[in-house]
Amino acid sequence: MPDEPTAAMRYKEIMARARKAADDVREWERRRGHELESQIAEAAQRVERLAEQEIAVQERAHRWWRMAYDNVARLSWFDPGEPPAPTAPARGEHLDHHVEQIKPAYRELQNAVDALSWRARR
Repeated sequence: MPDEPTAAMRYKEIMARARKAADDVREWERRRGHELESQIAEAAQRVERLAEQEIAVQERAHRWWRMAYDNVARLSWFDPGEPPAPTAPARGEHLDHHVEQIKPAYRELQNAVDALSWRARR
């Protein structure tokens, strides 16, 4: 029966496996911690970029509104009211599409105001 492990040998084997498992878990936790830190940093950068983009779009929308307001302000019978407020549930992925629609809509408004102004002068 020399091939059978003794209790001491079994104990050492179990302890070695337990140490190895603990080392493996620590290594996994270390790697996972680095992954999470990296993901958090990337998310923070993305939030910062999106906040800057939001400010830029708000400024751009305000400029378009101001230009449109200046166009209709010369019509004595029309009150454009207050500028529209930003829409909280607006979807960012549709931003480019909406921005592309502003310029043609502004041109349409400008043409309509010009036509109304011309008629009013007659």
